[in-house]
Order: sequence, then C-alpha cells, then structure tokens
Amino acid sequence: MTQGAHSSPARRTVLGAAAVLGSAAALSVGAAGTTAAQAQGRPSGSYKLPVPTVIAHRGASGYRPEHTLGSYQLALDMGADVIEQDLVPTKDGHLVCRHENDITGTTDVADHPEFASRRTTKTVDGTSLTGWFTEDFTLAELKTLRAKERIPGTRQENTVYDGRWTIPTFEEVLRWAEKEGRRRGRPIWLYVETKHPTYFRGLGLGLEEPLAKLLRRYGRHGADSPTFLQSFEPTSMQRMAKLVSTPRVVLLWTADDRPWDFREAGDPRTVADLITPEGLKWIASYAQGIGPLLDLVIPKSKDGKLGKPTTLVRDAHAKGLVLHPYTLRNENSFLPADFRRGTDPAAYGDVFGAYKAYFATGIDGIFTDQPDTGLLAAADFRTRP
Repeated sequence: MTQGAHSSPARRTVLGAAAVLGSAAALSVGAAGTTAAQAQGRPSGSYKLPVPTVIAHRGASGYRPEHTLGSYQLALDMGADVIEQDLVPTKDGHLVCRHENDITGTTDVADHPEFASRRTTKTVDGTSLTGWFTEDFTLAELKTLRAKERIPGTRQENTVYDGRWTIPTFEEVLRWAEKEGRRRGRPIWLYVETKHPTYFRGLGLGLEEPLAKLLRRYGRHGADSPTFLQSFEPTSMQRMAKLVSTPRVVLLWTADDRPWDFREAGDPRTVADLITPEGLKWIASYAQGIGPLLDLVIPKSKDGKLGKPTTLVRDAHAKGLVLHPYTLRNENSFLPADFRRGTDPAAYGDVFGAYKAYFATGIDGIFTDQPDTGLLAAADFRTRP
C-alpha cells in the first residue's frame, strides 16, 4: 500500500496485515482453539478483530484510575476491541497489573505508615527512582493498598474513584475475561506487556515463565489466542516465542532509543535500526507485529505539528507485521499542536482530526485512553468507501 493511501473496505474487515499478508499466525480465534475452549467452558468459534482496532490503553484510563478492574470493565462496556494490561511481579512472584513497579503515584501506599520503611531509591533501566516498588511487597501486602488516579492534575474527574479498587493480579483479569466472555458469547481480547523484564530477571523474578504458565492455564497459549503479548525488550518476546505461540508485538520508543536488553547485552542497535526493512525482517522472525510510538508513523515538526508520514507502515506491512501504535488521548497536552483547541492543557482538542490523520496512514489499530472516542473515529474510517 502506498504510504497514506486509503485502504479498501475488504481490508478493514479483517484483523490486519498479519492476516492479509499471509503471516503464519492467524490473529483471530478460530477452529484450532475450539475444542480446548469448549472443554473449559470458554466461548468458541471464529472472532476476528475489526481494523483499525481500538485498544484500551490500561483500560479506560481516561475515565478511571488505570489498571483497575473498574478501568477494564468500563473499556469493555464501551466496546473496546482489546484491553491492555502491564505486568510487574510481587516479592512472592505473583504478576500484578501496574504500568510501573513504582507504585508511589498510582496507589495510596504513602498513606500506610506500616510501609513507610519500604520507601527506597532504585535504579530501573538506568533511571533513578525514589518510592515504593511492587517487588518489595508480597501480594497480600499489595492487596491492602488502593488504586488512585496517576495524573490528577489533568484528570481531576477520575479522582472521585480513588480508593475504589485494589491492584488486580493478572490471574484475576484472566478470570474476569473468562466470565465476561461467557456472558457476551465471544472471547475478550487482552494485550499483555512484560515490564522491565531484564531488570526483574536480575532479581530472580523473571516475568516470562510465570506469564506463560498462566496463559497455558487459561487457554491463551495458542497462535489463535485472543491475546497479544508485547514488550519494549525484543528478547522478552523471543523468550515468549519459545514458551507459547500467543501472538507477539515489539514495542518501539523514539528512534534514538536502545532497548534496555540491548544495552545490557552490548547490542549497538537502536530503534532507528529496528524500523529499517532489515530490522523489521528480524522482528518478523519471532513476532507478528510492532507497537511504535506515534511519532515513528508521523513525525512532528519543531513546532509540534504533524509532518509527513514515514514509510514505516508500508515497510512493516511488507514484512507481514501488524502495526498498533501508541497512544492517542483526548486532552490538548497529549495532542499534536495543530489539533489542540484553546489554552487549557486538560481540555479536549480536535482528537477526531488527529485520529483521521493517523488512520489514513494504514495503521492496523491504535492505543487510546478514551476508547469510546477511538471507536467513533474508527467507525468513520471503517465505513468509508
């Protein structure tokens, strides 16, 4: 497809590049998983994601504190196609859903005098952080905490829900997805990220093995699983490829960034190297997609406005890779300068205009904090002749 050209309606009714371009992994739930699903009381039958796919970033995090069952439930009720979880471990090896292992800003841990002595300074992937960290708490201890809004200055309305939910374990999310799947008669798609895998492996708390165990337990270990796995560390996805067949996505930050596992291993490659045709071919040898920063799809000019799209969509599709870039949000402070409206950074801008620009590049989906807005924008694009 020519960069920026419109896609045909037929292409927009299947999952995306992996299916259209003949990737080995069919990213849909089909006959291969039916017997196992039926045996465990799970929804069966074919269910393909629409394209562009709307992925609820940490749940409906524009409306509820992120990575809570309340955020996930609202995203599902809004109609999000896929719901994201980020995973970090507890001291006793349980996988819990937090965007970071530093829980200072997303829980009420600072209000618990019994944990005051746990406040410490650590270096995580080269960054010094001071606060409280999941790996210093047992699951039972973490469950005494309550989640709160991460950016209350921008999303003051969300603070009304502070303290309403605990930190969910990934297994709780899997059980929730099974329950909702049975109720709705279709599988609930999840998008699961391993956070700082090299760091945690160094602590003896590797993420991949316990994640694979849970995926197998809940029937999400096959190539037709309604699940995506993702990581900013390519070697984490290579490791997962040896453990399960669940579709895998490599996340990509800025062009000058070196994935942390590359730094630890002395690999000189940067993201700029990984988004070349050669780099994308290497990713396609063990993964089915990429999750690039939106700036890698359409760079911004010096004044913060959108520039000319890169060839990344075309190049990735040529290698059979799905593209799910991140993250589009409604608020001015997160939008390109040409789509901001007014001077209030927390006010909503012309987010539909931004969606239109990104969808026009041919991306297969997008992460968003406000899935209801994303779904409206995607519906316009899906039905366009």
